[in-house]
Amino acid sequence: MEKAEAIIFDLGAVLLDIDYNLTRTAFEKLGVGHFDDMYSQKSADRLFRNLETGKISDEDFYIEMNKCTGLQLSPAEIKQAWCAMLLHFREKSLLFLDQLKPKYRLFLLSNTNHIHIPEFNKMYHEKNRDKPFAGFFEKAYYSSEMGLRKPDAECYEWVLHEQKLEPGKTIFVDDSIQNVEAARNVGMQAILLEPGMYIEDLEL
Repeated sequence: MEKAEAIIFDLGAVLLDIDYNLTRTAFEKLGVGHFDDMYSQKSADRLFRNLETGKISDEDFYIEMNKCTGLQLSPAEIKQAWCAMLLHFREKSLLFLDQLKPKYRLFLLSNTNHIHIPEFNKMYHEKNRDKPFAGFFEKAYYSSEMGLRKPDAECYEWVLHEQKLEPGKTIFVDDSIQNVEAARNVGMQAILLEPGMYIEDLEL
């Protein structure tokens, strides 16, 4: 195995604690009985893929969500349920990023939509910080800004090409097995961060 020069981190369940069940439960309380078929850790239907790749505006997402469910929910109700999964940042993991900086080039690659980005940034700044969240990385890549999402190979290749990274010298850390396998398929060293694991526990 080649000596790594860069690490690409996922966000949710890696640096930011999330709970998909909270969003599913919130939508169920609003009358959405099949949310798992629409979105989960493992998959997303066309509407949510479009949201995560920036192909649909927030306003149109709220409209389409009502069309798909046959309900008449307000944008505020949908937004609140959709953001229910966002919990809190892993403070020790953030500190660990600063320890890694002298040894590696650091990047973020997250399937994240335009609704969640301002929400988790607001959460991040609830504490006194000496830098923005993106300041931990050379660059933070969000699927809704790239128009690409994991586990599509093009998503990884975009980052590798733009940053001139050698796949074999790049570590990728994610909590979803399908994303880890896809990273390995493009030649990266990939680590699955399983439940209960933290990046500061990894031998990096």
